[in-house]
Amino acid sequence: MSQPYYLRGSAFNVRMNSLVGWLARHGISLMGTAEMSVRGRRSGQMQRIPVNPHTHRGTQYLVSARGHSQWVRNMRVAGGGELRVGRKARAFTAQEIADDAQKAQVLRAYLERWGWEVDQYFQGVTAKSTDSELLAACPDHPVFRITVTG
Repeated sequence: MSQPYYLRGSAFNVRMNSLVGWLARHGISLMGTAEMSVRGRRSGQMQRIPVNPHTHRGTQYLVSARGHSQWVRNMRVAGGGELRVGRKARAFTAQEIADDAQKAQVLRAYLERWGWEVDQYFQGVTAKSTDSELLAACPDHPVFRITVTG
């Protein structure tokens, strides 16, 4: 069995994520970014990461561009978390969606919006890729449908 796809960020990406998270925590959202908190599956401590919440056809999603990351593994266990921009915090529940045509449509829309930032993690798949190429990329990029609860 092969390892799930995960592409670790470069030192520059890690520093940029820290900056974007800090900005969101202090009320500055860059093009819709937010800081997500999710409970660690082992530590029980809240883990924070900047994310690009994406709305597609009236539903909000979180897409893991880098693959099966720690926040994805934590989300699968926790089933939800919190999105924060400044003092505004919104609790949410999350449900992972299946690797199907709907997920491929969400990925295409996500890449149309955020491709300039995340294309490097999609191994050549872009918003202009064919439906079959997007479907083939689905297993490598977990997507969660989120419902704001608070």
